[in-house]
Amino acid sequence: MVTTGRLIQAARIIKNGGVVAYATEYCFGFGCDPMNRSAVLRLLRIKRRTSDKGLILIAADVDQLDSYVDNIPAPVLATWPGPHTWLLAPRAGVPGWIMGKHPRIAVRVTAHPQAAALCRAAGMAIISTSANHSSGAPTRSYRETLRRFKGEVDYVLPGMVGDASAPTPIRDAASGELIRLG
Repeated sequence: MVTTGRLIQAARIIKNGGVVAYATEYCFGFGCDPMNRSAVLRLLRIKRRTSDKGLILIAADVDQLDSYVDNIPAPVLATWPGPHTWLLAPRAGVPGWIMGKHPRIAVRVTAHPQAAALCRAAGMAIISTSANHSSGAPTRSYRETLRRFKGEVDYVLPGMVGDASAPTPIRDAASGELIRLG
C-alpha cells in the first residue's frame, strides 16, 4: 500500500496542473485535472494522441461527477463503484477537450482502492487514460511505468493494478450499446 505522503504528493501535483501516473483496475493510467486545459493537452502530448478521441473521468464517488453530468440513471448507479465506464450526457459547459468529438462524456466511479483514494485526496474526479503511447501496450506495473515515463510525467505513484484482465467496458447509457468490450 502506498503511503499517505505519496498519495498527497500525487494529489497536489494534479491540483497544481501536473500529470501523474497511477494504478487502476487493469493498468497504470495517466491522470490530471480535467478542467485544466493545459494539463489535459500535455497529457495528450505524452500519449501522442489527438484530442478528438475523448478521455475517461474517474471519481471516488458519484458526487465528484456533479460538475460533469446532470443525470445518472439508476442502472448506471447500480454498477458503481466498479469497473464499468458509462457514456452519459454532459452537463452544459463541459470542456470539449474532455469529450473530444463525442456528444457524451465517459465516466466511472472506480472501485480500485488507490485510484479512488487519489480522487479523494485531490478532491475531484480526474482524467484516467491508459499509461501508454497511442496504440502501444499500457504499462501494468510501477517499475515499467517509471521506466517508460519517468521523464514525461510529473510523478509515478507506486501501486498495484487491480485484477481486471482487460480495460473496463464502455457502454452508452442512453442506448445500452457496448462501445468497448472489457
